[in-house]
Parts: sequence; structure tokens; C-alpha cells
Amino acid sequence: MNYKIALIRGDGIGPEVVNEAVGVLDAAAAKFGHHVEYVDVLLGGCATDAVGKSYPDGTAERCRACDAVLLGAVGGPRWGADKPAEQRPETALLAIRKDLGLYANLRPATLRPAMAEASPLKKETAEKGIDLMMVRELTGGIYFGQRGRYETEDRGTECTDLMAYSEKEIERIGRRAFELARLRRHKVSSVDKANVLETSRLWRSVMHRLAAEYPDVAYEDVLVDNCAMQLVRDPGQFDVVVTENMFGDILSDEASMVTGSIGLLPSASIGDGAPGLYEPIHGSAPDIAGQDKANPIATILSVAMMFRYSFQRAEEAQAIEQAVDAVLAEGWRTPDIARQGESSIGTREMGRRIREKLSEL
Repeated sequence: MNYKIALIRGDGIGPEVVNEAVGVLDAAAAKFGHHVEYVDVLLGGCATDAVGKSYPDGTAERCRACDAVLLGAVGGPRWGADKPAEQRPETALLAIRKDLGLYANLRPATLRPAMAEASPLKKETAEKGIDLMMVRELTGGIYFGQRGRYETEDRGTECTDLMAYSEKEIERIGRRAFELARLRRHKVSSVDKANVLETSRLWRSVMHRLAAEYPDVAYEDVLVDNCAMQLVRDPGQFDVVVTENMFGDILSDEASMVTGSIGLLPSASIGDGAPGLYEPIHGSAPDIAGQDKANPIATILSVAMMFRYSFQRAEEAQAIEQAVDAVLAEGWRTPDIARQGESSIGTREMGRRIREKLSEL
């Protein structure tokens, strides 16, 4: 197979972790007989520095011409809230997701066997295992709603952010969750705030209608505050968790931390027919950029997700995941996941060891 992949190396540690992920991708391609072509795409703070805006003209078109997009990380204090919107990296992220129609964000939260001791949860809870998939609606809700700021006579400045959802938006993310559950453990937990919010009441009614179409999948409604509690009390009860944009933003970060380190977790943003965008969930970590300290595993596992969801190549995805698990099982750690007093290896060495292990499988 021939694959064309857009590389958005980004800011901070982004270029370093992408380099190691590309090395693993090349190793997987060689092992399974694929040919890969790469196209570098500028986006984020580095784009602001180069051309004056974080989302250069033609970015979406260049990505659409590829089979998938691999993104490192964007952002940093140099391009903070004091900058105009068109110069902020976060604006570029929202724009590329919307322009590519990437409405579903998939964030697996898996406690890898060799990292069980790193989980902040009680030992008996962690030992039950954690393997859930957060499915977050990505292009609607309050992040994309109308905003307002105005002055009042007696309350000073007042602001509004509109949360809006349509049946179509809810149905397509809900259907994605049910289809994923059929590939996993056949359970969907839909998270809302239907006891308060009208958007959540619509969300719940659409999800109930979908649940009737998937009788082989167990379904439950979970209020968002209860879900936040259950993620730290007993995360093993969840399989696929689907929710709207803002709730998903918060809950997916919480779910990532119960697995021990944000440096281990990948993500995928996908739509219908568009190239998927794959990225680690961690940030650009400018404080360690260029120091060979960053953990490349989340970006490498994002490549595994790319094989699984964009290329439908489960064997390649499993091989990459097995290589990561094997290296961790041997005790190799980057500084972010090394316990106090343990020695650690750098970004490049971790990437090399995973490539080496992959070739041995």
C-alpha cells in the first residue's frame, strides 16, 4: 500500500516527537511492505513566526490531498492570549478540525501493563484494568457558538457563550460511538447534563433513539458530574464514553491522568471521508524543547491509531502497540514516567528502542 501523510511538526517538543513517530512509521511500513510519502505542513506558532498567522492559506487543501495527518504539538507562551486570534496556535487547531470536518475526537485511556504502578488510583482499582475510549464531539457546542460581550448598568461587563447542538451533529457522533463499541466491549456511556441543559435533553433523546438501533450494545446515560466521579472511583466500568465538546475536553484529560501519564496517550480526530488527524494529547512543553527529554510514546501510539482507523490495518497497529509495551516492560522510561531515583532515557533513545523491538516482532 502507498500512503501520503501530512506532517505538522508544530512547536516546542512537537518536531522531536514527530521525528521519532516517523521513524516508527517507516519501520512499520518496511516490515509490512508499505510505501510512505510525507508532506510537511506549517501550522501553529511556528507558522505565525514564518508567515504572520498560525493557519496559513491553503493548509486544509494540502492536508486533504493526503491520506492522514500527523501532528506533534502546537502552542506556547510566545503566542499567548495577548496575540490577535489569527496568530494564536489554538485558533489554527480549531480551524483545521472544522475545515476537515473532523467532528469525532477519539481518546483511548489505557493503563499499559508495565505502567500500573504509575496510576494515581488505589492499587486495587488500578489492578482491575483501565481500557476506555473517550469519544468527544469536536466541531459543535460552546466552543463554536456565538459569543457576546456588553456593558450593563448595574453588573459591569457581561459575556455570553452560546452552546448549540443540532440533531444531525448529535446523531453522527452518537453513531460513531456505537460503531466503535461494536469493535470493543459493546457498551456505550452517554454523558450529558440533561437535568439542567436543554442541549443535553436533545442529546439524550437522540442517543436513546440510536440505542434502539444497536440492541447488541449496552447503553447508559451518565450525568457529567457523576461521570467525573466514576472516572476516579472505578474507570474500569467504562468502555466507550461519548459526550459533547466541552464536557469531553474536561473528562478526557481526567481520564488520561488515571492511566499514569499524559505522555503515553494518543488521540485521533476523524470525520466522514476526510483524512484523520492524529496527535498526542500532551502539549508543546516549551520548557524541555530541544533537550531530548520529551516522551515520544503518545505520538508513536498515534501512528498506531492512524493505521487502525485511517488505513484499516489492525495488524500494523497491534505491532506498534506491542513494541511499546515490550520496551516499557523492560523498564525503559523517559524522565516524565521514571520514578524517583530511576534512571531514564531520552526521546531519541526511546524511539530507537521501539523501532528495534518492532523489527523483532
